[in-house]
Amino acid sequence: MSTLLVRKGDSLEEVLKFFPTLSYSEDGKTKLEQLNRHAVMFGSEENKSAREEEKKWREWADNKLVHYLSPNVYRTPSESLQSFHYFSDVGEWERLFPAWERHLVVYVGAAAMYLIGKRLKKKYSMKEDVRETLYDACNHWVKAIGKNRSFMGGAKPNLADLAVFGILNSIEGCEAFQDVLQNSSLGPWYAKTKDEVRSRAGAGLLTEYCYDKHFQHKSELGVAGS
Repeated sequence: MSTLLVRKGDSLEEVLKFFPTLSYSEDGKTKLEQLNRHAVMFGSEENKSAREEEKKWREWADNKLVHYLSPNVYRTPSESLQSFHYFSDVGEWERLFPAWERHLVVYVGAAAMYLIGKRLKKKYSMKEDVRETLYDACNHWVKAIGKNRSFMGGAKPNLADLAVFGILNSIEGCEAFQDVLQNSSLGPWYAKTKDEVRSRAGAGLLTEYCYDKHFQHKSELGVAGS
């Protein structure tokens, strides 16, 4: 979407060509990977270092940070159950599923994810106390932003900010997230980013794009009809 917004002269079909899907085999299974999915194709060298930084941290969010969540929110049986109750509340499972099915998912799911979380802890080489790995990751992110800017994008969040925020926002109601706020430097950045997201600060870009496309289409129709 960001590439489409900055390349105003290109159609959606032309933009999609920058993000081909690669099919490959791994462990006997066919997998698909979308190339360049962390990049915004500006078509120029303008702000190259900032774009490379944004891409680097979007990759970090997808390849590192996101994998630290499950071992933390399902760290103990009680935390796992609390997390599932939270997901049930925010997902409105009570409205969507009959009571017996919702309870089955909550209690069986919590037990299963507690066990899976232990395997993921080992797979991603997390510390014995998985909270420490999550704290370190959040502090690493805030340190990369530095003291002289509010967001990775500077005065406004960029796609890296939104990627990290989206991952952490998914566990906001879990005990693990509250521990992060108390034991890392994440809080101020998270609160500012949340304010920006709530204000729909990026909606103006999409509105401008749609406005331009609307009048471009009307202009083309006028030329065709003359």
